[in-house]
Amino acid sequence: MAAKDTVTKDYIKDAKVFADAFNYLMFEGNPVIDPSKLHEMDAAEIGMPYGEGKTRATVQKFRDGLKYVTAMEDDNGAYLLLGIENQSEIHYAMAVKNMVYDALQYASQVEKAAKSHRDRGKRKGAQKAETASAEKTGIRPEAGEYLSGFYKGDRLLPVVTLVLLFNPEPWDAPMSIHDMLSVKDPKILSFVPDYRINLIAPAQIRAEDMDRFRSSLREVLLYIKYSKDREQLNHLLETDPQFRNLDIEAAVVINTVTNSRLKFDRKEKMIDMCQAVADMRREERQEGRQEGRREGRQEGRQEADRRTARNMLKRGDSLEAIAEVLELPTEVIRAWKLDEK
Repeated sequence: MAAKDTVTKDYIKDAKVFADAFNYLMFEGNPVIDPSKLHEMDAAEIGMPYGEGKTRATVQKFRDGLKYVTAMEDDNGAYLLLGIENQSEIHYAMAVKNMVYDALQYASQVEKAAKSHRDRGKRKGAQKAETASAEKTGIRPEAGEYLSGFYKGDRLLPVVTLVLLFNPEPWDAPMSIHDMLSVKDPKILSFVPDYRINLIAPAQIRAEDMDRFRSSLREVLLYIKYSKDREQLNHLLETDPQFRNLDIEAAVVINTVTNSRLKFDRKEKMIDMCQAVADMRREERQEGRQEGRREGRQEGRQEADRRTARNMLKRGDSLEAIAEVLELPTEVIRAWKLDEK
């Protein structure tokens, strides 16, 4: 599990792959999110939503990947926060997990806004100067603003979290908080805020929709989708030219998450997956034949030992004597039940 988590985290850090996933999710594959406008953020979500002063409790969670997108028209600032959660297995409480991540991110934004206001209030270190400045600019905090640290004109950046499943099984976990609740009464649920997850799962993607991906994520998800169907996988590798020249990072992800035994030189930049799979299967056949020969020899030796033991028993030798001659434990000789033959 740790190996899968590591390779998938490293893989989605690639801006092209990251942008590709969100362009598929949000814009039907159209390249709206520009990879060059994505910027890495600290994946640790820190929030302090409980208590005040010394009693305030700190909560910290770590996302698999978090980036912000700068405004496309002028690059002056961020306008959207994007987070990805990689899953090699289906997570049945994913809605709660993601809701916590997003809530902490919003709490972090509120805390940053409050800190910004505090820092501005301390500038120049003079209360009189700060008051005069507030009066001139009209930003003197009201009581509610002062208590929360978040001003009336402050705004939060929207957070979009995506679950990316690296597994061929259909996602059968709840898709929302409401799906997880024991109460199904619509009247009651109307008072309970819902939270839905955004999901990309290979099994749920139609083959024709895979072409909406523009990075190697397409080949990764396609391979995973058909990894348990040998016939479909063979057809895919034989007919899809993209697999003839796949980048090594994508090949490593495929090899790890599907528990394949592909062998390739990680120093190379590209790999022919069709050839790698053919080599792996050829090696499996050779190992199978060798194992069959070994098992055959073992069975032959065991049958010869049985014949020897049976003849010695007929001659009147004890089990202990037979075991000593054959260099086997007495219990093994006894388990053969030679006297029943």
